[in-house]
Amino acid sequence: MAAGTGAAAGGRSFSFKVVLLGEGCVGKTSLVLRYCENKFNDKHITTLQASFLTKKLNIGGKRVNLAIWDTAGQERFHALGPIYYRDSNGAILVYDITDEDSFQKVLDRFLPLQSLF
Repeated sequence: MAAGTGAAAGGRSFSFKVVLLGEGCVGKTSLVLRYCENKFNDKHITTLQASFLTKKLNIGGKRVNLAIWDTAGQERFHALGPIYYRDSNGAILVYDITDEDSFQKVLDRFLPLQSLF
């Protein structure tokens, strides 16, 4: 759902909503903090509710605004998932490469959602 929202070199800007999905403690918050703010917190605590950060880019002379949603991965928050990825333009599936179970859960739980994007 790209929308022209302002003047950029070339006349348009585009806005996209992207959600990070995965189990708890796989590094979703660390990824989004590093990408959006170039920060890393080695003492990060578990995300208990969804939050989002923004990233402004210039791609081919067009302004691109990303709203990147960081979701809670714990089982008790799974029912809230559809609220966060509704109207999203894409998703990033995140798993811990040292935890095969987190990869399997991404395949089982989130791959079926690909038709939404």
